[in-house]
Amino acid sequence: PDPIQAAAVAELAGAHAVSAHLCENRRHIQDRDIYLLKQTVTTRLNLIIAPVSEMVQVALDVIPQIVTLVAEGADERSRDAGLVVRGKEREFAKIVENLREHTVAVSLFIDPAVEQVKSAARTGATHIELNTEVFANATGKAADEELGRLESAAMAAERLGLVVSAGQGLDYHNAPAIADIKHIAELTIGHALTARAALVGLDTAVRDMMAVL
Repeated sequence: PDPIQAAAVAELAGAHAVSAHLCENRRHIQDRDIYLLKQTVTTRLNLIIAPVSEMVQVALDVIPQIVTLVAEGADERSRDAGLVVRGKEREFAKIVENLREHTVAVSLFIDPAVEQVKSAARTGATHIELNTEVFANATGKAADEELGRLESAAMAAERLGLVVSAGQGLDYHNAPAIADIKHIAELTIGHALTARAALVGLDTAVRDMMAVL
């Protein structure tokens, strides 16, 4: 579907924000989509990009409400792994400062490790997004342990003044457990919504998700 139309439907169904991942190879969406989303989104536009100069410049041209910096692999296909911020605080701080000087809030997509949270805070970022991929793929005791890691990381981030969101691999079954972590303010959910939308329509898919959270 056209991302601008999809965003409008999602907002009308109750979504609190719209996230759009502009890959370096433009695999998912195109630059025009980002500019149009900025003009049409009525809630909040979260532009997801790699921390490279070309993509940062797009963000500075568009000025979304928030930018989420993510790691992109050689194939640029996914953001399964969190950014490694520890040891690179100064490098990220320059990007964060540049965006914040233009009134753009900045989130870092990181794995749920307290050390990474502390490093993220040192960059001057306003937000973090915790990677829930491991939790989403785990079962039983392993899932419980990862849930504990997520809660500990979220608690540490909140204490450091960061706004916390979480996402990656979340669906109608596992998202409620993450939503129950009081230190997490928001969830980023995409694939599960579009998969269900193929059966029931995007409006119903979003409303169904809101109902379980």
